[in-house]
Amino acid sequence: MKRSPIIRAWSDAIIADNFAGGGGASSGIELALGRSPDIAINHDPEAIAMHRANHPGTRHLLENVWAVDPVEACAGRPVALAWFSPDCKHHSKAKGGKPREQKIRGLAWVAVRWAAAVKPRVIALENVEEFKEWGPLKDGAPIASRKGQTFRAFVRKLERLGYDVEWRLLRACDFGAPTTRRRLFLVARSDGRRIVWPTPTHGPARPQPFRTAAECIDWSLLCPSIFDRERPLADKTLARIARGVRKFVLESARPFIMPNNENNVPKFVDEPLPTITTGNRNYLCVPYLVHRSNGERIGQAPRIYDIQRPLGTIVGQGEKHALVAAFLAKHYGERATGGWNGGSQVGPIDTVTVRDHHSLVAAHLVRYNGDRAGAERVADLEEPLRTLDTRNRFGLVAAFLARYHGKGEAESLQLPLGGLTTRDRYALITVTIDGEEYVIVDIGMRMLTPRELFRAQGFPDDYEIAPTWNGKPLTRTAQVRMCGNSVCPPIAAAVVRAQLEAA
Repeated sequence: MKRSPIIRAWSDAIIADNFAGGGGASSGIELALGRSPDIAINHDPEAIAMHRANHPGTRHLLENVWAVDPVEACAGRPVALAWFSPDCKHHSKAKGGKPREQKIRGLAWVAVRWAAAVKPRVIALENVEEFKEWGPLKDGAPIASRKGQTFRAFVRKLERLGYDVEWRLLRACDFGAPTTRRRLFLVARSDGRRIVWPTPTHGPARPQPFRTAAECIDWSLLCPSIFDRERPLADKTLARIARGVRKFVLESARPFIMPNNENNVPKFVDEPLPTITTGNRNYLCVPYLVHRSNGERIGQAPRIYDIQRPLGTIVGQGEKHALVAAFLAKHYGERATGGWNGGSQVGPIDTVTVRDHHSLVAAHLVRYNGDRAGAERVADLEEPLRTLDTRNRFGLVAAFLARYHGKGEAESLQLPLGGLTTRDRYALITVTIDGEEYVIVDIGMRMLTPRELFRAQGFPDDYEIAPTWNGKPLTRTAQVRMCGNSVCPPIAAAVVRAQLEAA
């Protein structure tokens, strides 16, 4: 294949990734150019460990970016591309009312230093959308009347150094990553060629549909019941779970068919069902996501997310996505020892516990029977559903949904519990799909794993996320931090690849 003039010109020039982190931007650069950056700079040893594991041919500098002399680092070679992803926390609105630090906000000035010292042909910078509002601070807070003043000065400085400068807000989901993460990208060129912006490839009326959160989930991982937790879940989390059950389970028209085999690849009910054998039984699953970390604003509905949409922005400061999957089992309407005969009223229920937790949530619709000794037993998912005992876990689910109404409006436990019905006021128990009834008898939840989060960020499954550092594998907390602070590789690739098309 004939290479473009730009690729030929870049083949013997340096590519540098400042603020390299765990390697998101570097991976995107590699996707676009077929090679990793020559230099990666970061002050965090854990980030460098992950970057080195995935980009072993790169020269790694464990330094503060200001401690690196661009001239010395490049050793006289020309620089084709310098990528910068400076710390975004002190620009982001997610910082809330906490004080900002001017020193950290000013890290972006290192791009100007590289422009003056080694004049890269292309400079690319990624940050939160509030970066364009960069301005002076007073007592740790932005001065509203001077919003954007420092950003404009930053752009003017690059222009005086001979660069054409443009910036745009881009969403990762528009370029093939299963996350809605939106970031500001700034491109500056000094080689006389025009700046080119990538054309979105995914979404409605585009060549490919959005990738979804559903495809990032490892469906083989179990979801522990929210009723068996040692530590109670917060009311806000319970409200989110209840609202999700109402919206995505009771009102869902498109559940998954989950094969109970080693593949664990879900299909929609309106797609062809996999071949059914004696060793491969299928069950229905209605998954969704709930918000795990910070609470809602006053008047804001409990936050829940459709798993058939791209995942929300992943943050490095902690895990916030919990998977909720409602598993449905067929209800045959047989009378159980607990007295439920498919009619409207449910009999007495066990003690109501209000324990909740942030994590992946799964509403399991499986059989719970009392054996002859009266003990609870959960049916194997491979067994057919025959009877339901409303006095066991089934009753806990009913009470939980009644208390929260599926809307997040908690009832006081000091008041009599409202009448529980399967169809009217609470619509608690049965789910009708294509005229068939299914029953919810348990709810489980778990957090998304680091691997699932990296998938959502657009990293491949063979990306090493737990390299050895200091004699031990990188911790889960460090992995999540690297993921949340990373650049989505697909969008970095799109931005870099677009510059190769410049005339």
